[in-house]
Amino acid sequence: QVQLVQSRGGLVQAGGSLRLSCAASGNIFSINLMGWYRQAPGKERELVAHITVTGLTNYRDSVKGRFTISRDNAKNTVYLQMNSLKPEDTAIYYCAAWGQRTYWGQGTQVTVSS
Repeated sequence: QVQLVQSRGGLVQAGGSLRLSCAASGNIFSINLMGWYRQAPGKERELVAHITVTGLTNYRDSVKGRFTISRDNAKNTVYLQMNSLKPEDTAIYYCAAWGQRTYWGQGTQVTVSS
């Protein structure tokens, strides 16, 4: 089993920045990919970014150049640095880890005001 604990989100004005973190514990050696999803009200959950154990990253087009995903393997933690935030980035953000199965964090609300 893998447990994922996310940091708090928050309320930020458009153009602002926020960093999310997600700490993994448990059977972390089974994890080969970590990432972030988000779900806005009335919309499906969508992939924001993911990162492999070797640091290869992938982003959805709408966040490229604004968001950066990174991981600290020593701390078993993945981060999502979000810059130039837009109101359309408002959503609940979920950390995810892929190993023997998909594991999910508890979710954290990010609200961007215009």
